[in-house]
Amino acid sequence: MALPLAVDAAALLPRPFRVQRATRELADTWTLELVPRDGGGAIAFEPGQFNMLYAFGVGESAISISGDPQRPAVLVHTVRAVGAVTRALCGLRRDQTVGVRGPFGAGWPLELASGKDVLVMAGGIGLAPLRPAILDLLARRARFGRVTLLVGARTPDDLLYARQLERWRARFDLDVRVTVDSAGQDWRGEVGVVTKLTGAAQLDPRSATALVCGPEVMMRFAAQALLARGLPPEAIFVSLERNMRCAVGICGHCQFGPEFVCSDGPVFPYARVAALLQTREV
Repeated sequence: MALPLAVDAAALLPRPFRVQRATRELADTWTLELVPRDGGGAIAFEPGQFNMLYAFGVGESAISISGDPQRPAVLVHTVRAVGAVTRALCGLRRDQTVGVRGPFGAGWPLELASGKDVLVMAGGIGLAPLRPAILDLLARRARFGRVTLLVGARTPDDLLYARQLERWRARFDLDVRVTVDSAGQDWRGEVGVVTKLTGAAQLDPRSATALVCGPEVMMRFAAQALLARGLPPEAIFVSLERNMRCAVGICGHCQFGPEFVCSDGPVFPYARVAALLQTREV
């Protein structure tokens, strides 16, 4: 079948990248640092975009970019092993090859947040797609008002980027609050769901932007909590995850009501998808 005129055939051909470093983050989660193996240039990207990573002999999976947009020479992806492809990706080690297509999709609207307070809320592995936005906010810190990061995880052992969280917490220009669902007696932090932290966030709801990523149930409750704080729905942005195959809006696997997550998202204004998030089995 001929491709639509709007689709570049090159977008369907993976480029070979070499694993420069593989770092274990959690028991089932690895961060891969990739550099081009074909001698081509780096892949510039916007915070919130994703790539299709191809494990040779196994298949492809859509993985959010987790690196620094100011340093595109090294492509960073944090991958949780939940299926055959992601298990194969987590099994890659230094100097092995992975195929890369992308970047794809709409990113976080950081330009719209300029001059405003910014609230970043992450649940579990949802911190990975938000990490480039946080790094970009900090790189251009003077352009934004108060910046707050709320992070939730199941247990202290499930906290992603724990060392970087400690460095961020030491900054005077970033308010970082962390909570876990359950913990032992040696945990000195908050216990409870991450949405409970929204009440303590220092922001002006009349002029603030919220970036939210995590399980869909968490994002629904997060949006409700933010709406209760006075944020309008068009100021809340969520990143959705669906089964993506082509990444260019052809196959329909990622269709979410009238939206295609790969091309229309993965980042959406909450106002645009609120009804769909409340609908079962969409």
